[in-house]
Amino acid sequence: MKKDLGSTLGLYPTPVIVIGAMVNGKPTWTLVAHTGIVSHDSFLVSLAKPHYINQGVKESKVLSVNVIDEALIKKADYCGCNSGSKVDKSEVFEYEVGETGAPMMKDAKVVMECTVADIYEVGVFENFVLKIAHTFVEDTIVNENGKIDYTKFKPVLFEMPNYNYLRTGDVIAKCMTLGKE
Repeated sequence: MKKDLGSTLGLYPTPVIVIGAMVNGKPTWTLVAHTGIVSHDSFLVSLAKPHYINQGVKESKVLSVNVIDEALIKKADYCGCNSGSKVDKSEVFEYEVGETGAPMMKDAKVVMECTVADIYEVGVFENFVLKIAHTFVEDTIVNENGKIDYTKFKPVLFEMPNYNYLRTGDVIAKCMTLGKE
């Protein structure tokens, strides 16, 4: 028997990311767990309208997306607990400025430098559709095929119903093989 939970979103967990953008000439960082893939080179991040970082993203049309692992979760969580309008988060992470002008975390093993392709509002959220300009990956987590090895890189996941951070697990099967057996 199944219990009806109403209109509860059941697509969690999602990867924990920290976005970086310049606001008033300084970098700021915000924890984000609402992400979605829209094509092979585009995805979206969804932020409540009052977020301080939104103004910088809308003005510059650039941001970095830094994928978080356990080594960075405490600082990432700090960025989610504190508003950039009240706390200067410019020095939370060491960073470098990318080709687009977006601040990118030096310690994140996966960083995507993105441009904003579109912005649309849904209720109290601003949804930024992002085009990936560059993806920078620490060489220790790149496999022999030149792809991210998620058995070495283990991003933290966020699940909404209980507000927990989760560890990623082991490979259970190769995609598109089980159905052929």
